[in-house]
Amino acid sequence: MVTMAQRIEELRTERGLSRPALSAALGFPKNAAEKFETGRATPSREQQEKMASYFGVSMFYLRGESNDRTRQETWMDAAYAEDEEPAPAPAPRRAARPATQAARPGQEQNTVFDALLNNKAFQEMVRATVLEVLRSQEGQELLARTVRKELDRQR
Repeated sequence: MVTMAQRIEELRTERGLSRPALSAALGFPKNAAEKFETGRATPSREQQEKMASYFGVSMFYLRGESNDRTRQETWMDAAYAEDEEPAPAPAPRRAARPATQAARPGQEQNTVFDALLNNKAFQEMVRATVLEVLRSQEGQELLARTVRKELDRQR
């Protein structure tokens, strides 16, 4: 498994940057990149997000949790474009954790399920399954009932 330190070094060298140059480009202290790459320091969540954005990769890729570099924010958009269907409704936001389950500062909030949802192969499998179900007779009937129920509710 690739560590975050190795991934940062890999991305930095691909860009042809020195460690101080990367730190400067991100607005970090001069020796921050060196500390991250040698494992003497771990970047904060905010610093990780800044690096992922700078390199155009996902947080999972940056942390070495995935080999898929792509950003996962809009992975379903391409599926709708392929089928020439209307743009998808925005995904419902996850409710905030109750106060008793709130993450402590610096504690990772991603779950294994989040990682699974951000896996490209899993996304394709879910997309294919959903489209197959919606195209089936049962799926069409379910859609028709849902539309009728929504129209009745709006009246």
